[in-house]
Amino acid sequence: MALLDVRQLHKSYRAQGNRIHAVQDVSLQIGANQVLAFLGPNGAGKTTTIKMIAGLVLPDRGTVSIAGRDPHRDAQALRSVGAVLEGSRNLYWRLTPAENLEYFAVLRGLSRRVARQRSRALLDRFELSHKSRTNVQKLSRGMQQKVAIAVALIHEPPLLLLDEPTLGLDVEATQTVKRLVREIASEGRAILLTTHQLDIAEELSDRVAIINQGSIVTEQATEALIQQFSRAVYRVELSELPDDRLTKLVNLGALVEGTTVHIPDPALLYPVLDILNPMPIARLETERATLTDIFLKLTQTTPAKETTIGDSHA
Repeated sequence: MALLDVRQLHKSYRAQGNRIHAVQDVSLQIGANQVLAFLGPNGAGKTTTIKMIAGLVLPDRGTVSIAGRDPHRDAQALRSVGAVLEGSRNLYWRLTPAENLEYFAVLRGLSRRVARQRSRALLDRFELSHKSRTNVQKLSRGMQQKVAIAVALIHEPPLLLLDEPTLGLDVEATQTVKRLVREIASEGRAILLTTHQLDIAEELSDRVAIINQGSIVTEQATEALIQQFSRAVYRVELSELPDDRLTKLVNLGALVEGTTVHIPDPALLYPVLDILNPMPIARLETERATLTDIFLKLTQTTPAKETTIGDSHA
């Protein structure tokens, strides 16, 4: 069973007498141990979709199920969700990490004794024990983000919503947060990740869903999506390329730019290598698409819809 199961969500608003469609027929599923990167340009409908998942906005049509419960009909469903909002908005900056953890634990129904136990365990796990009595506003950005993730986990939810978890972090803090995300997913949780840092999304996600102008334009396994858009092309880089070899390569059908040979057909790889033999090759690699390439292609080529609008910050 999917820990998050979103089916055919629709949401529209009236503006100046017109029906404005923010989200149209959006479906998503995330299972245990999975990270789904939910991506889209500003105004695409991400925020409206997430608000419907979190029970903050009522959909016009469609259903949301979190661990088998509908957050719009059963308030207990939201106990199955933890959220890390961009900008540490889910922390009280004048409280310490320990105070934040214990406060939100009790707020989510845990006893004070259990709250203290889990707080200590999470502070130890996230290497924050030495800062447990320091006000959050005095911590580094990376430490603040670790506290935010710990707070989201204090009630042990099966679903975690992560909004820009590495934004503004230095290299070391980014690596730490990425490691934590992988660990959290491996513990059996489902993670919905939203970010504009597409390299992070590519590295962390098992699946990708891209929304544009209110509709999902693709939703599939990350690696399968990248393979779908990667051309079966090889690139050979040389330190030098004599004119006689260049002529043979062009006659064969290869494309040459300076000392770089592009092979548009995999069947030409070995004939090209025969021509280049025994010249030293500096690099031989396939040309692989990135998630950034795919995102731009899918979001810049979708036809505009006159009656569709997204969020002010989606």
